[in-house]
Amino acid sequence: MTKFLLIVDYNGGAIDTPMTEWAPEDVKAHMDYYEKLNAELLASGELIGGEALTGPELAKSVTSDGVSAPVITDGPYLEAKELLAGFQVIDVESEERAIEIAALVSQVPGPGGVPTQQPIGVRRVMQEADYQELNPLG
Repeated sequence: MTKFLLIVDYNGGAIDTPMTEWAPEDVKAHMDYYEKLNAELLASGELIGGEALTGPELAKSVTSDGVSAPVITDGPYLEAKELLAGFQVIDVESEERAIEIAALVSQVPGPGGVPTQQPIGVRRVMQEADYQELNPLG
């Protein structure tokens, strides 16, 4: 089995309207879809975990040199669409299956039940062989 991270960001896909402006029933349908999909993936043993994240207006950025107190600033710019909105970690037989699941995530309904077609990032989690490839001398 291979682990993958499915990345949901603030790129709305085919939907230009931010979720904060959707009708309450559309937000509920959107979240219900995720809940149902996650339940199915948990039942199949493919979902390790995942979460929806609060908006970027609540984010913080922390840097530290390990000596002095950390520097904490407000999070990233709200205009950036690449900000993480949520994620799922899956453990599947193949990259093809990871892509199938990402396609299901991309189909999440938006306003009026229209699939968002939101781009979903698919990243394989590094394994020991990847470390050895980066440093062949070990």
